[in-house]
Amino acid sequence: MTYEELLKELVDKDERFMILTAENRAAIRNLPNQIGDRFIDTGITEQTMIGVAAGLALRGRIPVTHALASFLTMRAFEFIRTDVGIADLPVKLVGGFSGFLSEANGPTHQAIEDVSIMRGIPNVNVFCPADEDDMMIGLRKVLESPKPFYIRYNNLKTDYKHSSEFEIGKAEIVSEGKDVTILVYGILFKQAIEAKEFLEKKGKSVGLINLRTLKPIDEEAILNAAKNSKLLVTLEDHFITGGLYSIVAEIFLKNKIMCDVLPIALMDKWFKPALMKDVLEYEGFTGDKIAERVNKFIKFESL
Repeated sequence: MTYEELLKELVDKDERFMILTAENRAAIRNLPNQIGDRFIDTGITEQTMIGVAAGLALRGRIPVTHALASFLTMRAFEFIRTDVGIADLPVKLVGGFSGFLSEANGPTHQAIEDVSIMRGIPNVNVFCPADEDDMMIGLRKVLESPKPFYIRYNNLKTDYKHSSEFEIGKAEIVSEGKDVTILVYGILFKQAIEAKEFLEKKGKSVGLINLRTLKPIDEEAILNAAKNSKLLVTLEDHFITGGLYSIVAEIFLKNKIMCDVLPIALMDKWFKPALMKDVLEYEGFTGDKIAERVNKFIKFESL
């Protein structure tokens, strides 16, 4: 089933569902002619779209909104916080072209603060699937949840077959490792798999955890990895501040534990616009470069 097909099914079976967009139809091009007045395009007005969605939700609807992730999370931030978060309304916020998926776009269109911004709003949850398969496995539960959700839309194809067991707030444990455990979410899952394979060829025992939802986060999975691995690696196409690295730090402080953690994220600059494969290479997020950074860290720590 495709993303559009799932939305169509939900609209057909449940009168509460409404599909909205702020003139971003990349993921829903075929829906307008199929669902009639259950589809609303507000134009390039993200703030208006969220206001409309909140109003619909107050009247018993479940609005699924679509916009570029950068403008959805930043331009409409106050509306999401005030109209959706404070009221705890079941509005779904689907952000397109987040992180490295915006590839050829410059800083204005790069959503690499989005996780930090959205998870900081009380009541708003965050779903960051690894690829299209992972997104479709979890999407129904996320959309049917009574909570507001920010969704990093991800239609990338991979050969990996994810666990079909999905629970909001539970990670997918791909493997367990004694030397290193890679914590990842979103599109860099593929590169995490590649890095894992490179490290295993070097004789390392490597764990890999696909976190799926960053809020609520699977604290138990992270704490278990910290207890059983010598090193945790946080991997994300997001600024280091406020993302997974910050989440892990919060969990460690809360639980009074310590562990070596290597963050692989964007530090103090936006990424250089290019095609995806070139972005990953230039910014150091390919599987081999991730593995190289992990190996260097391990050797440095052992000195």
